[in-house]
Amino acid sequence: MSDKKRYALVGTGSRAGMFVDAITTTYSSVAELVAFCDLSRVRMDWYNTRLSERGLLPLPTYLAAQFDQMIQETHPDAVIVATVDATHHLYIIRAMELGCDVISEKPMTTSLESLKAIYDAIERTGKHLRVTFNYRYAPAYTRLRELILEGIVGRPLAVDFSWMLDTSHGADYFRRWHREKENSGGLLVHKATHHFDLVNWWIDSYPQDVFAMGNLLFYGRENAAGRGEYYPYDRYTGIEAARNDPFALSLDELAVYKGLYLNAEAETGYLRDRNVFGEPITIEDTMNVTVRYQNGVLLSYCLIAYSPWEGLRVAITGTKGRVELEIVENINHLQGDGAAKASKSAFKSATMRVHPMFGESYSVDVPVGDGGHGGADPVMLEQIFLSNPADDPFHRAASHLDGAASILVGIASNLAMQSGQMIHIPNLFHLPERAKVTT
Repeated sequence: MSDKKRYALVGTGSRAGMFVDAITTTYSSVAELVAFCDLSRVRMDWYNTRLSERGLLPLPTYLAAQFDQMIQETHPDAVIVATVDATHHLYIIRAMELGCDVISEKPMTTSLESLKAIYDAIERTGKHLRVTFNYRYAPAYTRLRELILEGIVGRPLAVDFSWMLDTSHGADYFRRWHREKENSGGLLVHKATHHFDLVNWWIDSYPQDVFAMGNLLFYGRENAAGRGEYYPYDRYTGIEAARNDPFALSLDELAVYKGLYLNAEAETGYLRDRNVFGEPITIEDTMNVTVRYQNGVLLSYCLIAYSPWEGLRVAITGTKGRVELEIVENINHLQGDGAAKASKSAFKSATMRVHPMFGESYSVDVPVGDGGHGGADPVMLEQIFLSNPADDPFHRAASHLDGAASILVGIASNLAMQSGQMIHIPNLFHLPERAKVTT
């Protein structure tokens, strides 16, 4: 009997490729992929073809309705969930009920009701849930965490955080299923869950009060028409009128898009290349959020999904000074694998400066690693798949508590935008109080 840990994968879109590659190559000595599950046999067959090309045997495939059968027949130790965000909870809960631990793509889920259902399942089954917050593992963001732990700014008091998505990466959320809030929870749940998790982790606290404003100001038919722009087509592939549209994505130009999406349309009805200036779009593209944390820290956060450049600006100010990080990313998002690739050329520019309360400011080197997301993905995968990974003084592995704390900011933000009122998170969900930073 093999002592490898067995994994089944549900959701075989482009993001699944990271897990398939890791298990079948780097971690093949300790991990085994035993099955695929998806709504589409076309997509599962595409991955099996890739495995065959590497000299590996194809895996059993199961349609979504056969999830229970997959668990019973292939006996995985853990299930990796990489489906549409709004369905994460269905597979997380059922996998636990069938005796499996779970690794979930972020966000853990999209609604308060499904969050509570996941916690109930964890309590009932005693199974383990891990959320893949890969940004924690990026050397640049880990370095910022290290500086805070070293007391460079003293006790953190305020965080100013802006994230810009460019018109390649940002626009892609408005081509895909993410553009409908019922699927993704909006960008404050789907995308910003990364950013809120970083803040929670940097300052060692959980959110308490949230207020937000947001709107759809750039994408969508009405906004385009207001600028005198007209895009009459519903999708891009095969549309002559879209040939010179800078927002166009042609699914027949890259093998991965053709294999995973274009060829699966008859089976799923899913269009991966919808017009970003079409309808329906029910998420926001311009968002501002204010958060008060349990330890008193105040966060001001901004997310823009149509910037001319991609990157972030974050500043953390405390009792002894301020640290500032600015990164301009160099990412070609539409390269076929659904991931924001990054290597040592991932950043067009990256600067970090420390401003002591009384003293001269100075620069800090910004480290970058090899691999996806600024070197984050390989480190995260090592911690996921190795049974005894290297000790991590930065505590980057994210639990279900971290998954809840990050999405609760997004869920509360959605409620605040609907009501115009500040949302008190303890009225929604109980998070344990984190130790206050007293540096």
